Amino acid sequence: MKLLKLVPDNTNIGFVAIRHWAFALTALLTVLAVGATAYKGLNLGVDFVGGLMIEAKFPQNVETDRVRATIGRLGVGESSLQQFGDPKTVQIRLPLPEQGGAGAANAVVEKTRNAMTAEFPGVTFSRYDTVSGKVSGELIQNGVLAVVLAIVGIAIFSWFRYEWQFGVSTFVAIVHDVLMTLGFFAVTQLEFDLNIIAAVLTIVGYSINDKMVIDDRIRENMRKYRKMDMKALIDLSVNETLPRTVMTSVTVMLALGALLLFGGHVLRGFTAAMMLGIIVGTYSSVYVSSSLLITLGLTPQAAEKKAAKKGYAGTAERVGPREASRDDGARP
Repeated sequence: MKLLKLVPDNTNIGFVAIRHWAFALTALLTVLAVGATAYKGLNLGVDFVGGLMIEAKFPQNVETDRVRATIGRLGVGESSLQQFGDPKTVQIRLPLPEQGGAGAANAVVEKTRNAMTAEFPGVTFSRYDTVSGKVSGELIQNGVLAVVLAIVGIAIFSWFRYEWQFGVSTFVAIVHDVLMTLGFFAVTQLEFDLNIIAAVLTIVGYSINDKMVIDDRIRENMRKYRKMDMKALIDLSVNETLPRTVMTSVTVMLALGALLLFGGHVLRGFTAAMMLGIIVGTYSSVYVSSSLLITLGLTPQAAEKKAAKKGYAGTAERVGPREASRDDGARP
């Protein structure tokens, strides 16, 4: 039975040769993402802003002004409406009652549902959430802290496991992935809630896994080919791991595609974040973090010194391009 290969064997793509273009593109996209986030802001879910959130699905397309007018007559506070997924689904956000606690909040929800049902026969309510302002503030702090600690912890791990240049390149690549995700949500105005924080942490985990595979191969080749030019060595390492990188990304994207089509609109934001994260994570692993090692001054001699200190310096040597020999080390 013939094995499926998305990437042919013995590829010799010059990733490093276009690193300056890749750096420029990465910097441009990062600036645009930060600018979009600062200018448009994130459509924070009720998890982060507090209040009541009711999700209503209408039997036909509905005008949000008519929905807003219906709620306005109830005197339950200023409502914020957003069509979600399609013109038939609307998210309604309301402030929490100042007094009365959970009982008052439930009364507002019930009052809103009754009024909407009378005005729009056939409307259904698939979801409602209630979060206090104090809890939402704690969720924001904990969510940001979780992402920052994950990034810093992974960078420190890379620093100690390899050379310091790996830690810096990993930190840069992961921050890029996270900022791109924030920019995407700012542009699309998809709801940013705790599910998206979970997606961002998953993206960080996926991205670091991809980078570790490539970094391990780079370090391994640095020990073997101590006289090889660093650009050729990194191209060799990325090409050797390319089949694994592409196959993993494609299979994960297939699973996420099924989730996007059949998972319902509740998971749409999470799935979209994951799909974007896979794309930018793969890009940053192949084109950014690896090539950045050259800019940071990493050389095979650094690995040789470190290996000598630990007493496992190898004896293999290759200084030519990849076509000259593929007798070892080429394990996708």
